[in-house]
Amino acid sequence: MIYSCLHTHTELCDGNGTVEDYCKLAHEKRFVSLGFSAHAPITKKTSLMSDWHLPDGSFDKYCFLVRTAQKKWKDALDVYLGLEIDYIKDYIGPADDDIQALGLDFIIGSVHCLLPSNTSIDWTEKFMQQKKLLCVDGSEEEFQLLITHGWNSDVFALVESYWEAVIAMCKRGKFDILGHCDLIKRNNADDKYFSTKDPRYLRYAEKLACVLADSSMPIVAEVNTGGMNRGKTKEPYPSLDILKIFRKKNIPVTINADAHFPAHLGGNYDTARRALLEAGYTYFMLYEGRKNGKALWSKSQL
Repeated sequence: MIYSCLHTHTELCDGNGTVEDYCKLAHEKRFVSLGFSAHAPITKKTSLMSDWHLPDGSFDKYCFLVRTAQKKWKDALDVYLGLEIDYIKDYIGPADDDIQALGLDFIIGSVHCLLPSNTSIDWTEKFMQQKKLLCVDGSEEEFQLLITHGWNSDVFALVESYWEAVIAMCKRGKFDILGHCDLIKRNNADDKYFSTKDPRYLRYAEKLACVLADSSMPIVAEVNTGGMNRGKTKEPYPSLDILKIFRKKNIPVTINADAHFPAHLGGNYDTARRALLEAGYTYFMLYEGRKNGKALWSKSQL
């Protein structure tokens, strides 16, 4: 199998290791391509507080380091400059004009954060200072706060809000890769809070597949091994059940490590490959750059 990864986070946001560290190890592991996807700066644009996004003041440095690596490694490794853009309704999303104007090689669209509609809730100081983000993939304590205080202890109402945000982001489009589409399960080991086989849950995956299939600008769904690489999940994002739904709609897929350490590159790719084969896929997509504003992809056998 050909190895590539377009989902990586360096020490400049919430990851570890430098751009050069990633390039060296990707080359050693015989990767054909490597994309950098820092969490896009968010505070200046939205006034929302975060300690895991790329600081606004580090954006130019990030771009310089990746573009420099792109030139340095051009004969040995295809290096791409991207961002992982959060979709938070009324605040930020991949389709925003300022995001589209950045001239990136690729964009990952993801949903991590949900803002409760009841902003008068008295959050504990630890989790809600001003407008500090609460994430579905944060600590379990944070996830419990979202359920109990943000969604009045209605777990499935939280789950529905998550899926609705993912679908809304995909309807707006203008990004290349759908990041970890069922991230809501990260704190749900052994279906502790909700069943991932609940027909209501899977219907949202079916709705998402329909939106992806009808998109005028193709969106490639990633099979993301990041939860496994960090010991948080036993399977990739998305689950086998969702991959089977995607296969029925011929949704293109790629494989990413969501690496937060260079050593994560290629981590659990064999598991991702087996899941794709079991779902009925025979190939995955490899990114080959951008031409005239259009992302170029090729098919690679599993």
